Amino acid sequence: MIDKKFATVSSTEAEVEASVAKSDLDSQISDLRAEIARLTDSVSAIGSGAKAVVQSEAEVLTERLRDRVREEPVTTLLTIAGVSFVLGLLARR
Repeated sequence: MIDKKFATVSSTEAEVEASVAKSDLDSQISDLRAEIARLTDSVSAIGSGAKAVVQSEAEVLTERLRDRVREEPVTTLLTIAGVSFVLGLLARR
């Protein structure tokens, strides 16, 4: 009779502990999901900022190149011809 009572008590205690553990685990999972959402937002913001910086730099370089071509068209054409010739030689190998 004592064994039956002990078995009943320990199974009830085990169920309570399992319930508490499940509740704790669910809480930790929801915290992790919230943290992942915050990290995703942070990475997205960093990516947007980096994209804006790169785009700005590309616009500046493009404008500089256009100015250079307008100032020195012959030198630009000779440079392009030389680079094309070297790339053509490399491509043949």
